[in-house]
Amino acid sequence: MQERAILVGLELKGRRRVRPPAGAPPPDCSAEESLEELARLAESAQAIVLERVLQSRTQIEAASLIGAGKVQEVARQAAAQDAGVVIFDRDLTPTQQRNLERAIQRKVIDRTQLILDIFARRARTREGQLQVELAQLNYLLPRLAGRGVEMSRLGGGIGTRGPGETQLETDRRRIFRRIRKIEQDLERVRLGRGVQRRLRQSIPLATAALVGYTNAGKSTLFNRLTGAQVLADDRLFATLDPTVRPVILPSRRRVLLSDTVGFIRNLPVTLVRAFRATLEEVTEAALILHVIDAASPRASQQIAQVFKVLAEIGAGATPQVLVLNKLDLLREAGAETEALCRRILAGSGSTSNAQAVAVSARTGQALDRLLAVIDEVLPLDPVSSATFRFPLDQGSKVSLLYQSGRVRARRYEGQYCEIEAEVSESLRNRLAEYLVTDGEL
Repeated sequence: MQERAILVGLELKGRRRVRPPAGAPPPDCSAEESLEELARLAESAQAIVLERVLQSRTQIEAASLIGAGKVQEVARQAAAQDAGVVIFDRDLTPTQQRNLERAIQRKVIDRTQLILDIFARRARTREGQLQVELAQLNYLLPRLAGRGVEMSRLGGGIGTRGPGETQLETDRRRIFRRIRKIEQDLERVRLGRGVQRRLRQSIPLATAALVGYTNAGKSTLFNRLTGAQVLADDRLFATLDPTVRPVILPSRRRVLLSDTVGFIRNLPVTLVRAFRATLEEVTEAALILHVIDAASPRASQQIAQVFKVLAEIGAGATPQVLVLNKLDLLREAGAETEALCRRILAGSGSTSNAQAVAVSARTGQALDRLLAVIDEVLPLDPVSSATFRFPLDQGSKVSLLYQSGRVRARRYEGQYCEIEAEVSESLRNRLAEYLVTDGEL
């Protein structure tokens, strides 16, 4: 059943708007634009948005965020429209949330709780579910005090007298135990991913990670490039669980491409910490494909937000290719694509020298150009000719050579298979024990 929601935003007025210096990131979006993004988040959580309320104040009201008068107005609107939840576009303190729920007589949540709810709906793998639960528990922990300090039953008789233990302390201890258990499980996931990553690296395949603002078209582009069937929907955070698939570049190099969770303005810190194992796919990648919704009027600000998150997770220095997606929408709007791309990049405040490619993941337009740029930018693994001699029982090594090299000739001599091929330096090192030296030729 869809919940009926009222959205509440806050605009702090009276602050002078200072133009940022050249090269600095653009200012954050306006209160109206932020409330519009909150509406899209609410719709992604299957809520029906009934009303949007924007309050202007010179400063935040400590007790209720928006002031007692506006709280009463929201309460009347919620009662009149039979709203089940009121969603605030700012993070609420435990005290503010408790005061608002008492005054409005409806469930009150903030932006972070809404994003956590969306993540909980989208997580499909066991790993994703654990990551979301960890973020939810870390968010809930400081808010337990708002639930009161009712005393648990103390019982009677010898050994039971004294102050006892509050329900608050019991809940905190239970949550701490659950957090430790989840962290241990996720550490095993992280170690498992590390083993898988080392195995992938031992077979010389470069890795590239798709990142970008949520709903920029990463999953659609991933499906186009790899032929995968990852869910691609016009909703924020449509996919959470990372997927890795191989891609063949024009030079016939095989690379591994990973689709990761989208970023968003003010991404909750609890989520960034919880998704550490998943985000390691980004930090360990040799190349980042930064997908940008070029048709969005806030594209420059979204680029700046993604750069900020990449810096926070330690991937700010990784080589990037900027993929300006949704070229089909730009053409339909009659926009000058190249000029628009330059304005987007200049408006983001980026000083990066990364190459930019305009594509349409929906129609497949210019994807060949994107693959060529990836081939050009990815760190080179020098290729040279070599001859290998394999025992006949080493079929897996021969298969590896066919998959990752370019075989020129093959011949059999007794119990051996001799293969001439063009191979990368990393593959040559991998198969060094089967390499025929110059003296044996």
